[in-house]
Amino acid sequence: MAALSPASKRALANLRAFTSPPTNYYKCPLTRRAAVLILLFADRKGDLRVVLTIRSAGLKSYAGQAALPGGKADTLQETPFMTARREAFEEIGLPMSDHRLPTGYEVEHLTELPANLAMTELGVRPCVAFLKTPSPSPRNQNPDAARDILPKLDAKEVAAVFTAPFYNLLREKDIDPKTRSTVPGEWYKGSWHSWHETAWRMHQFFVPVTPATVFLATTKLRPARAAEESPETTGASMPASGQPKKPMPGKPSQSSLQPSLPRSFYTTASDTLQQPRYRVFGMTARILVDCAQVAYGEVPEYEHNSHFGDEDLMDRLLKIGRLTPIRKEGDILTREVMTKAAKAKM
Repeated sequence: MAALSPASKRALANLRAFTSPPTNYYKCPLTRRAAVLILLFADRKGDLRVVLTIRSAGLKSYAGQAALPGGKADTLQETPFMTARREAFEEIGLPMSDHRLPTGYEVEHLTELPANLAMTELGVRPCVAFLKTPSPSPRNQNPDAARDILPKLDAKEVAAVFTAPFYNLLREKDIDPKTRSTVPGEWYKGSWHSWHETAWRMHQFFVPVTPATVFLATTKLRPARAAEESPETTGASMPASGQPKKPMPGKPSQSSLQPSLPRSFYTTASDTLQQPRYRVFGMTARILVDCAQVAYGEVPEYEHNSHFGDEDLMDRLLKIGRLTPIRKEGDILTREVMTKAAKAKM
């Protein structure tokens, strides 16, 4: 296997040792179950990178947005990892069994993280896996996971596949000095917003891409229609109760609560795939932040919600009869619903 840096070895060990608390995922009906795959691999320096996609412009939801490979469960018997692997196969061509991978490659299932609640009221279970890269051999003298595995994407669902530096997800700026000086734009932007009077941290990462870290489909990305840009249909996660953590010592306060995010925030540009950086935000960003904290045992440099996943919120919503098998038109989580959920006994 390709050499891992000491930090990467510790990160993988921490993820293997992580045991997720009891989940409400299995209490959700089939129509409310979904899973995503956090696929990690080592680059040539031995540092971990994570695989992400830009969703096709033709999709009904989250069109043109960055996402983790994933989707809804097919059956009640399908585990979150089964769902995540099946969707990764359909979207980016990652084989569902090791014997179909290129020689020497293996996928190790590391752990599952607490479920998150999407604004579409789906329980989303993040599944973390590590793609082991083989040592150099006569048949493959320069193994490269991104090159050998990722280019097989389905243009109907995915416009591009790209990778991001995993540890950098805990930092406010690009760690690589060359990237900071040569790639326009900044790595991180974040702000507190109100969601039914609850403080919710919106993370935005702007991932620099190069020919070696992005693979494009043959179709071009078109702007999403206005109906697909609504906050109600984005991958942004619901905030659970709780207040933002205090700013770190020596850092200016960023906790001034701003209004709810406007619809324009969710709009994707028509030239997204030509940008030097791809934006990762909403639930996808929050899941990655949680995963990086577990892996590296560090808190982010920036402010963030203190809760981990949305298990508590899901439990309370289930107790008041939400997350039912059939989603009714116009059925949204209003302030009244959240107030009722807050009073539900755990």
